[in-house]
Amino acid sequence: MSAQPNRILSPFSEDKLALLARLTEGLDTDSLYWLSGYVAGVAASSRHVPLSAAVAANLAVPLPASVAPAAEAQVSTRLTIVYGSQTGNAKRQAEALAREAEGAGLNVRLVRADTYATRELAGERLLYVVISTQGDGDPPDDARGFVEFLAGKRAPKLPQLKFAVLGLGDSSYPQFCAIGTKIDARLAELGATRLFARGEADLDIASVAAPWSKQALDQARELLKSDSPAPRAATVTPLRSAVHVHASAWTREKPFTAPLLANQRISARDGGKDIRHVELSLESSGLSYHPGDALGVVATNPPSLVDALLALLKFDGERAVSLQAESHSLREWLLRKREITTLSKPFLVEHAKRAKSEALDRALLPEGRDVLRELLGDYQLIDVLRAFPADWSADEFVAALRPLAPRMYSIASSQKAVGDEVHLTVAVLDYEKFGTRHVGAASQFLATLPEDAGVPVFIEENDRFRLPADTSRDVIMIGPGTGVAPFRGFIQERAETSASGRNWLFFGNPHFRTDFLYQVEWQKALKDGTLHKLDLAFSRDQSEKVYVQHSLRRRGKELYDWIANGAHVYVCGDATRMAADVDAALRDIVIEHGGKSDEDARDFLNQLAAERRYARDVY
Repeated sequence: MSAQPNRILSPFSEDKLALLARLTEGLDTDSLYWLSGYVAGVAASSRHVPLSAAVAANLAVPLPASVAPAAEAQVSTRLTIVYGSQTGNAKRQAEALAREAEGAGLNVRLVRADTYATRELAGERLLYVVISTQGDGDPPDDARGFVEFLAGKRAPKLPQLKFAVLGLGDSSYPQFCAIGTKIDARLAELGATRLFARGEADLDIASVAAPWSKQALDQARELLKSDSPAPRAATVTPLRSAVHVHASAWTREKPFTAPLLANQRISARDGGKDIRHVELSLESSGLSYHPGDALGVVATNPPSLVDALLALLKFDGERAVSLQAESHSLREWLLRKREITTLSKPFLVEHAKRAKSEALDRALLPEGRDVLRELLGDYQLIDVLRAFPADWSADEFVAALRPLAPRMYSIASSQKAVGDEVHLTVAVLDYEKFGTRHVGAASQFLATLPEDAGVPVFIEENDRFRLPADTSRDVIMIGPGTGVAPFRGFIQERAETSASGRNWLFFGNPHFRTDFLYQVEWQKALKDGTLHKLDLAFSRDQSEKVYVQHSLRRRGKELYDWIANGAHVYVCGDATRMAADVDAALRDIVIEHGGKSDEDARDFLNQLAAERRYARDVY
């Protein structure tokens, strides 16, 4: 007799097992832990067994009457950390704080904003919020409902709550950390007590997040010091589970040097844009990725721009500059260590102190927001130095600049299809402004690589932008311009896994002839059935501009039918205008074809996002 594989005996019938599989399909770790707590609560109620306080406190549903008192008692001895994260940075900071609090013996729960039951807010006693700001003042997708609730009429008075907020953002946008600021102000307006000042972390996150987290932990210890530590076995919040550890040791601090395999222009040479398809080798790195992840590129600034800055400021590039126990030549600081293309508001503030310019001073006032937005959007660092001359010392100049952050590119391949390679779609920033040539740091770095070059890279996971685990689900992909990159990987992955669900791509760009990225691949995918629908919007090929949101509205009825029947919706690309226009189009489609009010349509999309069926990778 042949040996039978080991099987776990189940009390469920086959049909209930199928229902259970469908219920848990696509759920992330946070949601699975929440579900485990809910089931524990139901089991305890049915057996009339008291549920442990720590488990009860973590349930986001009404508890049986026999259990509720224990949960209420636990609230006053518990720290709740709510996070909202678009790219994973806020999530990682919240997880690190939760681990430290748990290690200190505190009763702590960590909750993603879209899984937080807002009716629990009135009962909270100690709350920390860690949240990013997306683009120019938008909440991360997983916190949209939470932010709307706090701002609305249903938000409760919170006289018993003590709180603190850590905001993450990018100071090259005028509304730097705007969501953290709004939540901080709103909680205080609702009567809560702010424990200490809001943290506002720029791209060099640790410089602000580390001291903020230390203060947060100290305050939590002080406030909860008389409480008994929660039993570790009873903790059901996912404090250790959320960050997948790659087998490789390559990180943003220690990137892998990936050999260049291909650097091919995929837009027409006589077109207005230079779009590159870049292929890199990951052989022997141990790095792995999923479609939807990003590749971090540690770029070097353009040497010509470094030379221009040194000449303009009359600095000696070989002069040694020391900052925070780190010493390099000034040229090295500007070439590899500091941001010298994208402007930031903190630099403008420091420059204004030296420039003595009324125009620059006015731009930094609240009423000068529009001028500031223009400065941050149109000017590079050298433009400001030319327009508003000022005296800087080399040391002060380096100290005022932001660290050079890695650039994140949506991965344009599936590892199942390309093996030990990773592909990117790169728009090369190269334009004339103010009478001089301007280039982007990372895109110019990638565009000018010699054939035998290596690129320092690391994988940035994006578990909010994942294909459905149920491969029979339909997928709607909206990706104009280089936003189409991850969907190339999606189609490859769906083909490699023989996914039975349908795939629908919306793509747009200015011109069909010059800007139809990956045209041959999409046509082949349509022919072989791995792409079922392709809607195109070439905005400048007719007198009236047509964008992807117009294509969505034109296909509204069929699009809503797909969504209503379980399709997943993905959006990738520009956060400033496109993402908002697409969101508005989807909302209008739900109103028109789903028969919902505007408020219900917003709730519908927020619920899709909470279910990971509406995901955005916008920048």
